[in-house]
Amino acid sequence: MIIDAHAHIMLAVCGSTARGPTRSLSWGRARWGNETIQLLPPFNEATTFPAEALLAQMDWAGVERAVLLQGPFYGEANAYVASAVARFPDRFVGAFAPDPFAPDARHRYKQCVEDYGLSIVKLELTEPTGLTGRYSDLRIDAPEHRWLFEAAESDGLTVTFDLGKIGSRAYQTDAVAAIAERHPNLTIVIAHLAQPPIGECEDALSNEQWKEQILLGCKPNVFFDLSALPAYSPDYDEYPYMAARAYIKRAAELIGAEKIMWGADVPGLLTSGSYRQLLNYVRLHCDFLTEGELADVLGLNALRVYWQ
Repeated sequence: MIIDAHAHIMLAVCGSTARGPTRSLSWGRARWGNETIQLLPPFNEATTFPAEALLAQMDWAGVERAVLLQGPFYGEANAYVASAVARFPDRFVGAFAPDPFAPDARHRYKQCVEDYGLSIVKLELTEPTGLTGRYSDLRIDAPEHRWLFEAAESDGLTVTFDLGKIGSRAYQTDAVAAIAERHPNLTIVIAHLAQPPIGECEDALSNEQWKEQILLGCKPNVFFDLSALPAYSPDYDEYPYMAARAYIKRAAELIGAEKIMWGADVPGLLTSGSYRQLLNYVRLHCDFLTEGELADVLGLNALRVYWQ
C-alpha cells in the first residue's frame, strides 16, 4: 500500500499570508502579494488542483490513499476538503487549519470535527505563509492554546505541524516537545522532515538544530513526513534528488524508518518533478531502506498514523 501523507487540493488559490493575499492567475501562475510566481506547471489555463486531479495523479503513480492537508497559502477549504473525503472515503482523509487566535476558533474547531468530520489539525507556523508571520510573538505551547491540543487528544485527532525553516521564529522544537510530553495520547506529525538544510548541508549549526528536531521522533507519539524535500535541494540537484535522500537516510538512522512517512506536497511540488518522480526517488532510489522499512515509509506508517 502506498499513501501520500501530505497533499493539497483547491478549486482556486485564495489565501492570506504575511506577504499579502494569494490568488490564482492563469497557466499555473499565482499572485502572492505584489509578486507573480509559477506555482504549478502550465498544464492548463486555470490554476486549480481539484480532488479529481489529485486522484488522477495518484492512479497514474499507483498511490492508493492521500492525506489532504490545508494551509494559509492555498486558502481555507474546510467544506471542500470535507466534501472530497465524503465523496472518496476510501481514498482520502482530511485536515482543517485553525487560527487559534481567531475569536471563533473553538466554534470552528467544533464545526470541522462534528459537522465536517475532519480528523486532522494542521498548524502551519511558517513566517512567509503561516501563523508566526501573522502573530510575531506566537508560542504554540502557550497556555492560551492548550485547549486546542486537549481537545484534539480527547477527540482522537492527529496534529500536523509545519514548523518552517531552521532558525526562524516558527522552528519551535522545544514547544512541540512540551506539547508531545503534556499530551502523550496525541499523535503529532512534523511536516517536511523538519525542513533539513539540504542547500546548506555544510552548516554545522543548522544541522545540529535539524537533528534536535528530528530526535523528537524518539518520543512514541511524534512522526515526520518527507514532503517537499526536493524543493529544498540546490538548483542543480535533479531527480533522483541525491541531497534529499541523504537526509532521509540520516533521519532513518536517528529515529528509525517506522517514524517516517512519504508525502509529495502536491500540487506545489509539481514544479520540482512529476508526481511519479516525487514518489520514485524514495520508492526506487532509497536503497538504504530494507524491504520492510520501505513498505512502512511508503504507506504503512501513514496508515497507522492517519487511519487509526
